[in-house]
Amino acid sequence: MCGRYYRRSDKQRIAEAFRTGVPPSFEILPSYNVAPQTFQPIVRLSRDTHERELVQLRWGFIPYWAKDAKIGYSTINAKSETVSTSTVFREALRYRRCLVPADGFYEWQKLDAKNRQPWAIGLRDGSIFAFAGLWERWKDKASGQPLETYTILTTEANELTAPIHNRMPVILTPHDYERWLAPANPARLPVDLLRPLSAEEMTAWKVGSEVGNVRNDDPALCNPI
Repeated sequence: MCGRYYRRSDKQRIAEAFRTGVPPSFEILPSYNVAPQTFQPIVRLSRDTHERELVQLRWGFIPYWAKDAKIGYSTINAKSETVSTSTVFREALRYRRCLVPADGFYEWQKLDAKNRQPWAIGLRDGSIFAFAGLWERWKDKASGQPLETYTILTTEANELTAPIHNRMPVILTPHDYERWLAPANPARLPVDLLRPLSAEEMTAWKVGSEVGNVRNDDPALCNPI
């Protein structure tokens, strides 16, 4: 799974990396301990212009038909193997795919019954990348207020991450961004992209236990120990 990630890049850097406009209406600061239920930047195609746009959505997917927002606590990830048949995610897979900018993610390796070692995992060259994501627009029936949310696709672990955790987020290469975002025939969805990134392109290192507290958000969280 992917329950925590980090992003060193600010709004300007993300816009440059993903070829979007720079939105003037909100600020995006680096975050070294991104947690579920927080608002984070994602890249999607604009409904009006069909161009890439940078927006902020809440992490924790709420399907449009949900009665309340509580489901968002259990839908931070979507399994690639079942996403096309899931009643929660299948429509978003067809029509609302997105990119989730990140510089790395955290996983916890189980050492014994009581202890876990956190690891930071990123690209070997240190560059910003994108998780494959899905987004949705939900409306609170009580208040009438809309809320847009997203989830991150996961897949089986590659050789690098398998000793740490049996799942990993789907990391897309820049070459595949256009295809993942583009409207597609529902019968020919880009599900072949939902595979582990090559371990040779990635690196992992142990980090301190402070990352386990979501209130900690400091560049030092990414430092190797």
